[in-house]
Amino acid sequence: MTTCLGFAALDAHCALTPFRFQRRALRDDDIAIAIAFCGVCHSDAHQVHNDWNNTVYPCVPGHEIVGYVTDTGPKVSRFKVGDRVAVGCQVDSCLQCAPCAEHQEQLCVHGPTTTYNGKDRQTGEITYGGYAEHIVVREPFVLRMPENLDPRYAAPLLCAGITVWNPMRRYGVGKGSKVAVVGLGGLGHMAVKLATALGADVTVITTSAGKADDARALGARQVLLSSDTPGMAKAANSFEFIIDTIPRRHDVNPYLMLLGRNGVLVLVGAIEPLEPIHGGLLIRNNRSLVGSLIGGIQAIQELLDFCAEHQVLPDCEMIAMQDINSAFERLQSNDVKYRFVIDMSTLHDVASLSSKEAP
Repeated sequence: MTTCLGFAALDAHCALTPFRFQRRALRDDDIAIAIAFCGVCHSDAHQVHNDWNNTVYPCVPGHEIVGYVTDTGPKVSRFKVGDRVAVGCQVDSCLQCAPCAEHQEQLCVHGPTTTYNGKDRQTGEITYGGYAEHIVVREPFVLRMPENLDPRYAAPLLCAGITVWNPMRRYGVGKGSKVAVVGLGGLGHMAVKLATALGADVTVITTSAGKADDARALGARQVLLSSDTPGMAKAANSFEFIIDTIPRRHDVNPYLMLLGRNGVLVLVGAIEPLEPIHGGLLIRNNRSLVGSLIGGIQAIQELLDFCAEHQVLPDCEMIAMQDINSAFERLQSNDVKYRFVIDMSTLHDVASLSSKEAP
């Protein structure tokens, strides 16, 4: 086992603070990774604050990890010391069930092991995430970072990127597709960039007229205000695919009306009850309302390779580890364009501070 310095929440109400804990010794197919950059996901804040009533404390967040290999177990074959790698939202699954066999490990019938606040499949110990010096991960869940993908900005691809990429690929978004993106935050801005890179005709639907210039700069051809009743009516039946990134309870009926024949609206943001849905809107035009959960390892690797080829990267603000609590506060007020990334080299600046020890 090795001692690791990270930042942890000790309960739902305290600030994140330096925290020392133990990473496991390498198993045969394990890879040890020094973490260079870690993205800050909105779900990190939800988990830290126990908004989903399932957080185990201490909680070390972080599931958008970019780093390099420092050691490998004896059965590791695809990576060597010094390789640049990435880790996303999951670090293990059974690898035996039907979803795992179909490269949909995030849907493992036995439950995937999440990068943090999960349970190790062998020991039952709680997993600690990427707001830390290093991490140990099974080889099947380690991703290869393309050489021409800037590691400073790639981390949010591991969650925000794959969350919107997976349904786009599943439903065939490509050249000439009529796509609408609802909401222009961390997920929405990646949806615009990726759909544009795939050749789609992208419209951003937003409540804020002030986001129109940003939407076009990201690649959208049109911007539609959801409060513009005549504009929404004119856009009825226009889109093949709508990706809804709104992260809270809302009314999807106005967006369903925008779908054409056999159109699909995919929810990727709201994980709580929605306003009542009018069944007639689904029956008309054979519309579908579906959900999507991140993506499997194969899909994430495809995304990283695509982004390297097309130079698609999130818009990021780099922060020091010491700024994580103010970053969480800014997340709550949507004061970021569009993702925070922690430069983990700054973690050493707090190494001399008194830190809590894992129990």
